[in-house]
Amino acid sequence: MTSPTTSDAVGEFRRLSNGDPELQAHGKYYSCSFLLDMEHHRFLVRMHKGTVEELVTDPEPLSSYDFAIRADAETWHGFCQEVPPPMCQGIWAATFRRGMRLEGDLLVLMQNLRCVTRQLELLRITGPLGGAGRDTARRDARR
Repeated sequence: MTSPTTSDAVGEFRRLSNGDPELQAHGKYYSCSFLLDMEHHRFLVRMHKGTVEELVTDPEPLSSYDFAIRADAETWHGFCQEVPPPMCQGIWAATFRRGMRLEGDLLVLMQNLRCVTRQLELLRITGPLGGAGRDTARRDARR
């Protein structure tokens, strides 16, 4: 079950993704589905031509997707700060040092890497989609 904070962050992430000029410029062929596993909640994002076609909170266990990006809540908390701490500034750094995992068809990830990277950068505005630590992440970013 999603909380109002989770729903608000998900809606804002969708709105920002669909209105982002960079995603629109690069996203003509950005069509894939991926899972963001944020420990307490999972989010299935289905992209079609640079637009969020569907964003499902806590999808069914057998829902299909091309690739997954998984990390614990602490890593996502750091990743989603306006100015992320060292080794949380990108998926590669977090993968090498913070326990973030990339799973599934990584060819699809690499084919869409610029768009996925930009979309994940939008989490620095919304905070973690799971809502947990969202206010803390924004407060820490202001320090």
